[in-house]
Amino acid sequence: MQDPLLVIQAVRAVVASALGVGPPRHGPQSPDRGAVSIEQVLWYAAAAVSVAVVAAIIWSQIRTTASTPVQSPSAP
Repeated sequence: MQDPLLVIQAVRAVVASALGVGPPRHGPQSPDRGAVSIEQVLWYAAAAVSVAVVAAIIWSQIRTTASTPVQSPSAP
């Protein structure tokens, strides 16, 4: 199974690069991009849904593993 932190960071990096957020690429004098567009809102919503889905999958696997009974070793 993949590392969940790695998956979350990868999704975050993809969303950040698509939205153009992060450190300015052209120095501190980059122009203001204005208000938030509907596309940006949809990207954030998609990122939130994907994080929630990944967290739900991981949580269900943890619960399944935790609910299985532990077999005690028997002497030969």
